[in-house]
Amino acid sequence: MRENTSTEWVNKEVDSEGNFNRQKNQFETPFGEGEGKLPVEPGRYRLLWAPVCPWAHRSVIVRRLLGLEDVISLGTADPKRPDVPRSDWAFTLDEGDVDPVLGIHYISEAYLAADPDYTGRFTVPALVDIPSGKVVNNDYFNLTLYFETAWKPYHKAGAPDLYPEDLREEIDKLNDIIFREVNNGVYKAGFARKQKAYDRAYNMVFNRLDWLEERLANQRYLFGDRLTESDVRLYVTLVRFDCAYYPVFRLNKKLLRDYPNLWAYARDLYQTPGFGDTTNFAAIKKHYHIDCCPSNEFAIVPNGPDETLWMTPHGREKLSGK
Repeated sequence: MRENTSTEWVNKEVDSEGNFNRQKNQFETPFGEGEGKLPVEPGRYRLLWAPVCPWAHRSVIVRRLLGLEDVISLGTADPKRPDVPRSDWAFTLDEGDVDPVLGIHYISEAYLAADPDYTGRFTVPALVDIPSGKVVNNDYFNLTLYFETAWKPYHKAGAPDLYPEDLREEIDKLNDIIFREVNNGVYKAGFARKQKAYDRAYNMVFNRLDWLEERLANQRYLFGDRLTESDVRLYVTLVRFDCAYYPVFRLNKKLLRDYPNLWAYARDLYQTPGFGDTTNFAAIKKHYHIDCCPSNEFAIVPNGPDETLWMTPHGREKLSGK
């Protein structure tokens, strides 16, 4: 039977009641000026990601929306995890199977360069200091906030203000809810190891999706007419829902397409530059249906859902008059 590389690390993050508890990040030094902060320097850092990962995806979306492509370079890992006895990512999409800037085959190399005693999972996104080859930040929860604030001097002209000062308190509160009950909620269902743990997560996810469906009934985005950080965070889960979380994580009460407002909202974002053009459905399906699905013995990747549906008219512009 096919080996499944996700099983071992998942079990290490499950408690006695079968609840999945995500590991804490180790590299959380913030960006900014002064002692104890990472310097904001164009060309110094490389963002490592895999298109399958929602945490990494949102950092790439924000990088694109803010015009930081020439300021922070991007390295892309293979969506299929390598056949090694650890949770790792490999650069087998690149010539010679190495990242062309860092010269590494596995993301773990950059982690271990930073801390030879590191024992956690080797996760994306990871921001690497190019001169030293060391991971300096893997704080997926705050990384996009740093892009929006500390890196603001390098935003392109006309870049959206995704984290406006007058909404930050409200955005922070909603981001926390989205993280706990949607972004991470789907994993708590998918990686649950006991029925009650799965039931709790299942109900939590769909209760929150019902609430979001109502919130978006009469406004284009989560904060009215203003596209914010919160929309990016919600999008990365919604865009993976029907093709990955519904079938693989057994979140099968409803499809995204069964929520009229959420489905139209997600299509609106998908059709916005920075969202759909950074979404790779083939990679997403390959990862979740092979690496996250032990029962898929023959590693078959489904053809559907129909991706062309994401380009159908959404009508959301009528809610903002734009």
